[in-house]
Amino acid sequence: MQLRNLKTGALVDVSRHNILIKNPQTGEPWCYATVTRDITARKLAEDALREANRRKEAFIAILAHELRNPLAPIRNAVEMLKLIGSPDPTQQAARDMIDRQVRHLTRLVDDLLDVSRINQGRLQLRREPVALGAVLEQVLEVARPQFARAGHQLTATLPREPIMLEADPVRLAQVFQNLLDNACKYSEQDGAICLTAERAGTQVVVRVADRGIGIAPEDLPRLFELFVQAGAPSGQLPSGLGIGLALCRGLTELHGGTMEAHSAGPGQGSEFSVLLPALPALPAAPVVPADPPAPQPTGPAAPVRVLVVDDNVDSAESLAFLLGAIGYAVTTAHDGLAGGEAAARERPEIVLLDLGMPRLDGYGACRRLREQPWGRAMRIIALTGWGQADDRRRIQEAGFDLHLVKPVELSVLLGVLADTANNKTSSPS
Repeated sequence: MQLRNLKTGALVDVSRHNILIKNPQTGEPWCYATVTRDITARKLAEDALREANRRKEAFIAILAHELRNPLAPIRNAVEMLKLIGSPDPTQQAARDMIDRQVRHLTRLVDDLLDVSRINQGRLQLRREPVALGAVLEQVLEVARPQFARAGHQLTATLPREPIMLEADPVRLAQVFQNLLDNACKYSEQDGAICLTAERAGTQVVVRVADRGIGIAPEDLPRLFELFVQAGAPSGQLPSGLGIGLALCRGLTELHGGTMEAHSAGPGQGSEFSVLLPALPALPAAPVVPADPPAPQPTGPAAPVRVLVVDDNVDSAESLAFLLGAIGYAVTTAHDGLAGGEAAARERPEIVLLDLGMPRLDGYGACRRLREQPWGRAMRIIALTGWGQADDRRRIQEAGFDLHLVKPVELSVLLGVLADTANNKTSSPS
């Protein structure tokens, strides 16, 4: 509440507490004493903290967008080099190196945003019945090449009986992938890392253990805090942003689980345990033959016109080159107004539209396209570095059909384009 200061006349924030005073002889209630405190300084400090937190979240969102924009053309260039398929092993090695580092940087950006969403309570899980073994096998398949390059030995002991969880498989894989990444990073040459999983009553326990640099006792209590990094090997500076373990713990807790870390000290290795609630065991199901693998997306069977609108010229032109090599007829434009003019002229079936552009942004460009009779049936896809919840809401309200975040995997983009091409019955008039 607020009261007016009798000396200055200014409104001040106050807290008021009533204290019951009893008769010291009879013990009966006697009167109330009211204590009023000026808490203006505390309120101002709280407001400053809230504003600082708001600015931090806005900075993270802008940083992610600015990093994703240059990542998109680099990813496109890597895919172009793959299509060309140079036989030179040195060029292949350089291409693969760029590909790995782009993926790593993309993961860092995504992890940073995920931690921010968890702290704000805005990250939503997509829960479904999940076989733990399938998630772990997928994670191990991704991790093994990385461990082989580092010269480490990775072993896994998985339960024979199926263990089912009510979980988000993508987020669950994210937890285990981060733990394996850390074990690989903080193990010396020829390190040994072991992943084990077992049922423990109503829970499942997944452990990642290594014989690496270990963790000092003073670092353990703060290990899961954001931007906190344990000591690096002797003579080395800490690497990374210090967000991986905070993200792992946040995602684990969203699943109703807990996470623990153990280490005997520096040089003694470490072990991370993830405890999650398991679904009741089910009777063994009959073996069903696995479906054949889905074919890789290819170019369209019939000509499909695509318009790419992006003020990042490298991003637009590299994507146009890539899609053109696959078989799409691609036109580019570099701002919202030019994109609208190109759409009126070319009448594309698909428009890949950036959001932050000069003259007219992507939201306005999409609305203008939807106002045209020939633009109502177009497949308009937001392809942008903006990926916050508010961005997604505005994208839906503007009339977009889909939202893809840069840098998008080529297989994902081709799948979206192929879906549109396969369902095309006639060209727009």
